[in-house]
Parts: sequence; C-alpha cells; structure tokens
Amino acid sequence: MAIATNLGFPRIGAHRELKRAVEKFWTEKISAAELQQIGRDLCATHWKLQQAAGIEQIPSNDFSLYDQVLDTTAMVGAIPARFQWTGGTVDLTTYFAMARGGKGGKSVNATTAGVAALEMTKWFDTNYHYLVPEFEPDQRFQLASTKVIDEFLEAKALGIDTRPVILGPVSFLLLGKSGTADFDRLILLEHLLPVYVEVLTRLSAAGATWIQIDEPCLVLDLTTEQRVAFQRAYDQLSMIPGGIKIALTTYFGPLGENLPT
Repeated sequence: MAIATNLGFPRIGAHRELKRAVEKFWTEKISAAELQQIGRDLCATHWKLQQAAGIEQIPSNDFSLYDQVLDTTAMVGAIPARFQWTGGTVDLTTYFAMARGGKGGKSVNATTAGVAALEMTKWFDTNYHYLVPEFEPDQRFQLASTKVIDEFLEAKALGIDTRPVILGPVSFLLLGKSGTADFDRLILLEHLLPVYVEVLTRLSAAGATWIQIDEPCLVLDLTTEQRVAFQRAYDQLSMIPGGIKIALTTYFGPLGENLPT
C-alpha cells in the first residue's frame, strides 16, 4: 500500500514569518518565549497544511529557528568551550551566539566583540549554508535539547501523528571539523551514539512509531572505515526497545558503492 509522505517542509512561513520573528528577537523587540511561540504556531500551520493535502506521514522537527545542523549540535550538547555553556538545556542565547557570535555566548547581538560564531559552509552543492560543528578529541556529548521530542508531542496534542526527523550521527561527525587538534572525528561515534539511543528511546516511549534519520554523507565517496562506522551506528540504533522503525534517508545523489552499507 502506497503512503503519501515527504522528507520535510519549508520552514520560513508563507509570509516569511520566521525571518521577521528571528530579526525581532535579535533586536530585542520580542522575547525568547514569543519567538518560540511563533515557531510553534508555524509548525502547527505547516502540519495542518500537509494533513489537508493528504500527506499521511507528516515529518516533524524539520523546522528550525536557524539551521538544522545547529539544532543537532544543540541536541547532543557539542557546544564549543568559547561559548561558556555550563550544561543543562541549550538556551536561545547560546544557540544564536553559536550562529552569530557574541561575547562568551552572553549576547545575541552579532556586533558584540569577542567570540567568533561557528563557521558556515555550503550544504553539499546547494546554496544553503549550515553551521559547521566543532569537535575535540576528548569531546563528550549529552542530551541538551529535547526539541525533536517536544515537536513530536506538540503535533500529537493536535491529533497529528508525525515522523520525527534528525540528522544522523555519522553525517553529523563527517560534516563537522576538528576544533583545536586534527584527529579522526569518527572516534567520537561511541560517545555520540548513546545520545541518539536516548532520543530514539524517548520518542518511542512518547508514541513515535517511525523516525527519519538523514544521512546525506551516504552519497559521498566513503572510505572503508567510514562505511564501517555507518554499519556500527545502525546496528546499535536498530535495537532500540519499543520497536521504533528507522527511515534512513539520503539525497543529492545515488548511493552507488555505499548501497551494501
């Protein structure tokens, strides 16, 4: 039986509501709570539009206030030390400091002197730019943003059963860069996977039956070690209690020699 679905929905809003709201937040014309409410309202509008169009499996967490890779950085707590994050939930001040710079993460004002934002680079061959995660050899991870779970529950409260979307762990590491030392970022996979296991476990407990995990790096020319990393990651993620199903997705090109992976 065919199921109508999509991999994600444009987030900016029909009248660029997101862009205007974020700019108002940056200039302190609205509060963090007001910005987050505008984001929730946009998500609800987009879910209902898809539902009305006959989309049967609607994605959630495809929305972002700024960048989906930055959302993943926040989710796993990979905050560079210069932003002076002390743990706990990553707030919007820290989130936008990573995006725009600021003094120790204390300001959302991009003109504040001191701390450099994360580097931006092209998302594959598109005109979209993402914020490049930074990693250290002793990097440790923790669940520091429950956005993916929160949005699933928000949709559920509206009577809409969604398929949460996250960037996969291997692509997340491959799309990042070394911070102060050059090393193989895939050595961090064993420390990163427990956060993904926690996310999938909590989503399953919340009632999610499917999760979409995007691994766009599967269309690249991969080394043997990188292919092994994919196999190791999904051997573990496929064993989540509760039976949540994984829709492993990629785009921008064919899998080619990576298909057996």
